[in-house]
Amino acid sequence: MRKIKEWQVLKEKIRNGKSGILLYGIVPPKITSSQDELERLGTAWSQRLGECECDGIVIYDLQDESARTKDERTFPFVHTIDPARYYTQYLHTDKEAIIYRAVGKYDEAEFCEILRHAASGLGVFVGASSKNEECKLHLSRAYEIKRLVAPHLCLGGICIPERHEKSRDEHLKIAEKTADGCEFFITQAVYNVQNAKDFIDDYAALECKKVPIIFTFTPCGSLKTLEFMKWLGISVPDFLQQRLQSSVDILQSSTALCAEMFDFIYKYALAKGVSVGANIESVSTRRVEIEASLSLLKEIRKIILKHENLGFYVI
Repeated sequence: MRKIKEWQVLKEKIRNGKSGILLYGIVPPKITSSQDELERLGTAWSQRLGECECDGIVIYDLQDESARTKDERTFPFVHTIDPARYYTQYLHTDKEAIIYRAVGKYDEAEFCEILRHAASGLGVFVGASSKNEECKLHLSRAYEIKRLVAPHLCLGGICIPERHEKSRDEHLKIAEKTADGCEFFITQAVYNVQNAKDFIDDYAALECKKVPIIFTFTPCGSLKTLEFMKWLGISVPDFLQQRLQSSVDILQSSTALCAEMFDFIYKYALAKGVSVGANIESVSTRRVEIEASLSLLKEIRKIILKHENLGFYVI
Protein backbone atom coordinates (compact mmCIF):
# COMPACT_ATOMS: atom_id res chain seq x y z
CA MET A 1 0.00 0.00 0.00
CA ARG A 2 1.38 3.41 -0.93
CA LYS A 3 1.98 5.80 1.94
CA ILE A 4 -0.06 8.99 1.70
CA LYS A 5 2.28 11.95 2.02
CA GLU A 6 1.39 14.75 4.40
CA TRP A 7 3.53 17.19 2.47
CA GLN A 8 3.42 17.16 -1.26
CA VAL A 9 6.84 18.61 -1.85
CA LEU A 10 6.75 18.57 -5.66
CA LYS A 11 3.44 20.41 -5.78
CA GLU A 12 4.81 23.01 -3.36
CA LYS A 13 7.91 23.55 -5.49
CA ILE A 14 5.77 24.02 -8.59
CA ARG A 15 3.37 26.43 -6.93
CA ASN A 16 6.25 28.39 -5.41
CA GLY A 17 7.80 28.74 -8.88
CA LYS A 18 11.06 27.06 -7.94
CA SER A 19 13.88 26.52 -10.41
CA GLY A 20 15.74 23.22 -10.56
CA ILE A 21 12.77 20.83 -10.39
CA LEU A 22 14.10 17.45 -11.49
CA LEU A 23 11.86 14.69 -12.86
CA TYR A 24 12.28 11.28 -14.48
CA GLY A 25 9.82 10.13 -17.15
CA ILE A 26 8.73 6.54 -17.76
CA VAL A 27 6.34 4.74 -20.10
CA PRO A 28 3.97 2.08 -18.68
CA PRO A 29 4.34 -1.51 -19.95
CA LYS A 30 2.53 -2.61 -23.07
CA ILE A 31 -1.08 -3.57 -22.61
CA THR A 32 -0.44 -7.17 -23.68
CA SER A 33 1.97 -7.76 -20.77
CA SER A 34 1.12 -10.69 -18.53
CA GLN A 35 0.58 -10.24 -14.80
CA ASP A 36 4.02 -11.72 -14.14
CA GLU A 37 5.62 -9.31 -16.61
CA LEU A 38 3.83 -6.33 -15.05
CA GLU A 39 5.02 -7.31 -11.58
CA ARG A 40 8.56 -7.94 -12.78
CA LEU A 41 8.77 -4.61 -14.62
CA GLY A 42 7.16 -2.80 -11.69
CA THR A 43 9.71 -4.26 -9.29
CA ALA A 44 12.64 -3.43 -11.59
CA TRP A 45 11.50 0.16 -12.03
CA SER A 46 10.73 0.52 -8.33
CA GLN A 47 14.34 -0.43 -7.57
CA ARG A 48 15.67 2.02 -10.17
CA LEU A 49 13.48 4.83 -8.91
CA GLY A 50 14.53 4.09 -5.34
CA GLU A 51 18.09 4.97 -6.35
CA CYS A 52 17.07 8.16 -8.20
CA GLU A 53 17.45 11.48 -6.44
CA CYS A 54 14.75 13.56 -8.07
CA ASP A 55 11.63 15.48 -7.13
CA GLY A 56 9.19 13.15 -8.80
CA ILE A 57 8.38 10.97 -11.78
CA VAL A 58 6.37 11.49 -14.95
CA ILE A 59 4.21 8.63 -16.24
CA TYR A 60 3.15 9.02 -19.85
CA ASP A 61 -0.17 8.23 -21.49
CA LEU A 62 0.86 7.37 -25.03
CA GLN A 63 -1.13 8.15 -28.14
CA ASP A 64 -0.46 7.10 -31.72
CA GLU A 65 0.84 10.18 -33.51
CA SER A 66 0.79 8.72 -37.01
CA ALA A 67 -1.82 11.26 -38.17
CA ARG A 68 0.69 14.04 -37.44
CA THR A 69 3.02 13.11 -40.32
CA LYS A 70 3.05 11.19 -43.59
CA ASP A 71 6.42 9.64 -42.72
CA GLU A 72 6.40 6.02 -41.70
CA ARG A 73 6.69 5.43 -37.96
CA THR A 74 10.17 4.17 -37.02
CA PHE A 75 8.80 1.75 -34.44
CA PRO A 76 5.24 0.38 -34.40
CA PHE A 77 2.87 2.00 -31.93
CA VAL A 78 2.14 -0.17 -28.89
CA HIS A 79 -0.76 0.47 -26.52
CA THR A 80 0.25 0.59 -22.85
CA ILE A 81 -1.58 0.00 -19.59
CA ASP A 82 -3.21 2.93 -17.84
CA PRO A 83 -0.57 5.19 -16.22
CA ALA A 84 -2.50 5.56 -12.95
CA ARG A 85 -2.93 1.80 -12.70
CA TYR A 86 0.81 1.32 -13.25
CA TYR A 87 1.59 3.86 -10.54
CA THR A 88 -0.78 2.53 -7.90
CA GLN A 89 -0.53 -1.21 -8.50
CA TYR A 90 3.00 -1.91 -9.72
CA LEU A 91 5.36 0.95 -8.85
CA HIS A 92 6.25 0.67 -5.20
CA THR A 93 7.70 4.14 -4.77
CA ASP A 94 7.21 7.10 -2.47
CA LYS A 95 8.01 9.49 -5.30
CA GLU A 96 5.19 11.77 -6.37
CA ALA A 97 3.96 11.20 -9.90
CA ILE A 98 2.83 13.58 -12.61
CA ILE A 99 0.39 11.51 -14.61
CA TYR A 100 -0.18 12.41 -18.25
CA ARG A 101 -3.58 12.13 -19.89
CA ALA A 102 -3.99 12.16 -23.67
CA VAL A 103 -7.46 13.63 -23.32
CA GLY A 104 -8.63 12.81 -26.84
CA LYS A 105 -8.68 9.10 -25.95
CA TYR A 106 -11.49 9.51 -23.43
CA ASP A 107 -15.12 10.53 -23.60
CA GLU A 108 -16.45 12.96 -20.99
CA ALA A 109 -17.82 10.28 -18.66
CA GLU A 110 -14.53 8.36 -18.67
CA PHE A 111 -12.53 11.53 -18.11
CA CYS A 112 -14.70 12.61 -15.18
CA GLU A 113 -14.18 9.22 -13.53
CA ILE A 114 -10.41 9.46 -14.03
CA LEU A 115 -10.33 12.86 -12.33
CA ARG A 116 -12.64 11.81 -9.50
CA HIS A 117 -10.39 8.86 -8.66
CA ALA A 118 -7.05 10.50 -9.45
CA ALA A 119 -4.05 8.47 -8.32
CA SER A 120 -1.97 11.61 -7.92
CA GLY A 121 -2.46 15.28 -7.18
CA LEU A 122 -0.45 16.27 -10.25
CA GLY A 123 -1.22 15.79 -13.92
CA VAL A 124 -0.60 16.96 -17.46
CA PHE A 125 -3.29 17.13 -20.12
CA VAL A 126 -2.18 16.49 -23.71
CA GLY A 127 -4.30 17.44 -26.69
CA ALA A 128 -4.46 15.81 -30.12
CA SER A 129 -1.14 15.58 -31.96
CA SER A 130 -2.80 16.65 -35.21
CA LYS A 131 -5.99 18.21 -36.54
CA ASN A 132 -6.46 14.96 -38.46
CA GLU A 133 -6.48 12.86 -35.31
CA GLU A 134 -9.81 11.46 -34.13
CA CYS A 135 -10.62 13.12 -30.82
CA LYS A 136 -13.33 12.22 -28.28
CA LEU A 137 -12.52 15.12 -25.97
CA HIS A 138 -10.91 18.45 -26.81
CA LEU A 139 -8.33 20.08 -24.57
CA SER A 140 -10.46 23.16 -23.89
CA ARG A 141 -13.31 20.96 -22.63
CA ALA A 142 -10.86 18.93 -20.51
CA TYR A 143 -9.83 22.15 -18.75
CA GLU A 144 -13.49 22.97 -18.06
CA ILE A 145 -14.13 19.49 -16.62
CA LYS A 146 -11.01 19.74 -14.46
CA ARG A 147 -12.23 23.02 -12.93
CA LEU A 148 -15.56 21.40 -12.05
CA VAL A 149 -14.47 17.91 -11.00
CA ALA A 150 -10.89 18.27 -9.73
CA PRO A 151 -10.21 21.92 -8.86
CA HIS A 152 -7.31 21.02 -6.56
CA LEU A 153 -5.38 19.04 -9.19
CA CYS A 154 -2.01 20.68 -9.90
CA LEU A 155 -2.26 20.76 -13.67
CA GLY A 156 0.55 21.05 -16.19
CA GLY A 157 0.64 21.47 -19.94
CA ILE A 158 2.86 20.75 -22.91
CA CYS A 159 5.39 23.23 -24.30
CA ILE A 160 7.03 22.66 -27.69
CA PRO A 161 9.93 25.05 -28.42
CA GLU A 162 10.09 23.70 -31.99
CA ARG A 163 6.72 25.31 -32.69
CA HIS A 164 8.16 28.63 -31.54
CA GLU A 165 10.73 28.53 -34.34
CA LYS A 166 7.93 28.53 -36.94
CA SER A 167 5.12 30.53 -35.36
CA ARG A 168 6.91 32.60 -32.66
CA ASP A 169 3.83 32.28 -30.46
CA GLU A 170 4.57 29.36 -28.12
CA HIS A 171 5.02 31.83 -25.24
CA LEU A 172 1.53 33.18 -25.95
CA LYS A 173 0.08 29.65 -25.91
CA ILE A 174 1.77 29.06 -22.56
CA ALA A 175 0.24 32.26 -21.18
CA GLU A 176 -3.22 31.22 -22.46
CA LYS A 177 -2.94 27.76 -20.92
CA THR A 178 -1.73 29.30 -17.65
CA ALA A 179 -4.90 31.43 -17.63
CA ASP A 180 -6.83 28.15 -18.19
CA GLY A 181 -5.29 26.72 -15.01
CA CYS A 182 -1.92 25.23 -15.97
CA GLU A 183 0.68 25.68 -13.20
CA PHE A 184 3.74 24.28 -14.98
CA PHE A 185 4.82 23.02 -18.39
CA ILE A 186 6.91 20.09 -19.60
CA THR A 187 8.54 20.39 -23.00
CA GLN A 188 9.08 17.89 -25.74
CA ALA A 189 12.66 16.54 -25.72
CA VAL A 190 15.15 19.28 -26.55
CA TYR A 191 18.11 19.04 -28.93
CA ASN A 192 17.86 22.54 -30.38
CA VAL A 193 19.17 25.04 -27.83
CA GLN A 194 18.46 28.03 -30.10
CA ASN A 195 14.74 27.22 -30.13
CA ALA A 196 14.75 26.92 -26.34
CA LYS A 197 16.68 30.19 -25.98
CA ASP A 198 14.32 32.09 -28.30
CA PHE A 199 11.31 30.77 -26.41
CA ILE A 200 12.83 31.80 -23.05
CA ASP A 201 13.57 35.30 -24.42
CA ASP A 202 9.97 35.85 -25.54
CA TYR A 203 8.44 34.24 -22.45
CA ALA A 204 10.60 36.34 -20.12
CA ALA A 205 9.52 39.54 -21.92
CA LEU A 206 5.82 38.67 -21.73
CA GLU A 207 3.78 40.40 -19.03
CA CYS A 208 1.97 37.42 -17.55
CA LYS A 209 2.11 35.08 -14.58
CA LYS A 210 5.29 32.99 -14.95
CA VAL A 211 5.32 29.29 -14.08
CA PRO A 212 8.09 26.64 -14.14
CA ILE A 213 9.10 25.32 -17.56
CA ILE A 214 10.56 21.83 -17.32
CA PHE A 215 12.73 20.93 -20.31
CA THR A 216 12.91 17.27 -21.34
CA PHE A 217 16.20 15.60 -22.26
CA THR A 218 16.70 12.12 -23.71
CA PRO A 219 19.92 10.30 -24.62
CA CYS A 220 20.22 8.82 -28.10
CA GLY A 221 21.90 5.43 -28.28
CA SER A 222 21.64 4.51 -31.94
CA LEU A 223 20.91 5.89 -35.39
CA LYS A 224 17.54 4.13 -35.18
CA THR A 225 16.72 6.02 -32.00
CA LEU A 226 17.83 9.25 -33.68
CA GLU A 227 15.48 8.51 -36.58
CA PHE A 228 12.62 7.88 -34.15
CA MET A 229 13.33 11.10 -32.25
CA LYS A 230 13.08 13.06 -35.48
CA TRP A 231 9.85 11.22 -36.36
CA LEU A 232 8.46 12.36 -32.99
CA GLY A 233 9.12 15.93 -34.08
CA ILE A 234 12.24 16.55 -31.99
CA SER A 235 14.35 19.16 -33.76
CA VAL A 236 17.96 18.01 -34.15
CA PRO A 237 20.11 20.62 -35.96
CA ASP A 238 22.21 19.27 -38.85
CA PHE A 239 25.53 19.97 -37.11
CA LEU A 240 24.44 18.05 -34.01
CA GLN A 241 23.12 15.18 -36.10
CA GLN A 242 26.50 14.98 -37.86
CA ARG A 243 28.27 15.13 -34.50
CA LEU A 244 26.22 12.19 -33.21
CA GLN A 245 26.48 10.17 -36.41
CA SER A 246 30.26 10.53 -36.55
CA SER A 247 30.92 9.91 -32.85
CA VAL A 248 32.68 6.75 -31.70
CA ASP A 249 30.04 6.29 -28.99
CA ILE A 250 26.77 7.95 -29.95
CA LEU A 251 25.18 7.21 -26.56
CA GLN A 252 28.01 8.76 -24.57
CA SER A 253 28.14 11.77 -26.92
CA SER A 254 24.40 12.41 -26.73
CA THR A 255 24.36 12.06 -22.93
CA ALA A 256 27.18 14.60 -22.61
CA LEU A 257 25.40 16.86 -25.09
CA CYS A 258 22.16 16.75 -23.09
CA ALA A 259 24.03 17.76 -19.93
CA GLU A 260 25.71 20.64 -21.81
CA MET A 261 22.37 21.84 -23.16
CA PHE A 262 20.70 21.79 -19.76
CA ASP A 263 23.63 23.64 -18.18
CA PHE A 264 23.27 26.44 -20.73
CA ILE A 265 19.45 26.59 -20.62
CA TYR A 266 19.39 26.57 -16.81
CA LYS A 267 21.89 29.43 -16.44
CA TYR A 268 20.32 31.41 -19.28
CA ALA A 269 16.79 31.09 -17.89
CA LEU A 270 17.88 32.08 -14.38
CA ALA A 271 19.49 35.22 -15.78
CA LYS A 272 16.18 36.00 -17.53
CA GLY A 273 14.10 35.37 -14.41
CA VAL A 274 12.42 32.24 -15.75
CA SER A 275 12.17 29.12 -13.59
CA VAL A 276 13.28 25.99 -15.43
CA GLY A 277 13.83 22.37 -14.51
CA ALA A 278 14.59 19.08 -16.23
CA ASN A 279 12.68 15.93 -17.08
CA ILE A 280 14.88 13.00 -18.11
CA GLU A 281 13.55 10.12 -20.18
CA SER A 282 14.55 7.38 -22.59
CA VAL A 283 12.54 7.12 -25.80
CA SER A 284 14.06 3.66 -26.23
CA THR A 285 13.32 0.52 -24.23
CA ARG A 286 16.89 -0.73 -24.65
CA ARG A 287 18.53 -1.29 -21.26
CA VAL A 288 21.70 0.57 -22.26
CA GLU A 289 19.72 3.70 -23.18
CA ILE A 290 17.63 3.51 -20.01
CA GLU A 291 20.82 3.27 -17.94
CA ALA A 292 22.26 6.25 -19.83
CA SER A 293 19.15 8.28 -19.01
CA LEU A 294 19.57 7.44 -15.31
CA SER A 295 23.21 8.54 -15.51
CA LEU A 296 22.08 11.77 -17.18
CA LEU A 297 19.66 12.36 -14.31
CA LYS A 298 22.59 12.22 -11.87
CA GLU A 299 24.67 14.60 -14.00
CA ILE A 300 21.88 17.13 -14.25
CA ARG A 301 21.29 16.96 -10.51
CA LYS A 302 24.98 17.84 -10.04
CA ILE A 303 24.55 20.84 -12.35
CA ILE A 304 21.54 22.08 -10.36
CA LEU A 305 23.37 21.66 -7.05
CA LYS A 306 26.48 23.37 -8.44
CA HIS A 307 24.53 26.46 -9.43
CA GLU A 308 22.70 26.51 -6.10
CA ASN A 309 26.03 26.38 -4.25
CA LEU A 310 27.46 29.14 -6.45
CA GLY A 311 24.54 31.37 -5.60
CA PHE A 312 22.86 31.29 -9.02
CA TYR A 313 19.67 29.87 -7.55
CA VAL A 314 17.87 33.19 -7.51
CA ILE A 315 14.24 32.25 -8.00
